Amino acid sequence: MVRLALAVALAWFAGSALAALDLNAASKDELVALRGIGPAKAQAILDYRAQHGGFKSVEELASVKGIGAKQLDELRSEVSVAPVPAPAKPGSHRDTKARAK
Repeated sequence: MVRLALAVALAWFAGSALAALDLNAASKDELVALRGIGPAKAQAILDYRAQHGGFKSVEELASVKGIGAKQLDELRSEVSVAPVPAPAKPGSHRDTKARAK
């Protein structure tokens, strides 16, 4: 029974360790946890994300000041980019729900 519990726990932790960090949702602390990313680079990623409305691809990370091709290659397997939702059109159902909040 102990072996089964250990195997289940190991499988769960291994799966979560392999999950890529979404550049469009990551916090500064989560970004700092990435290999080679300190507080200044994490802030640069957040600033870039805010200025450009989110990342469209992982490759766009190379456009962030301080991140070059080598670092992008090292981070590629650790990060992902979820699609950025399009802004609601005025008068649409999504726009009406947003205004109600």
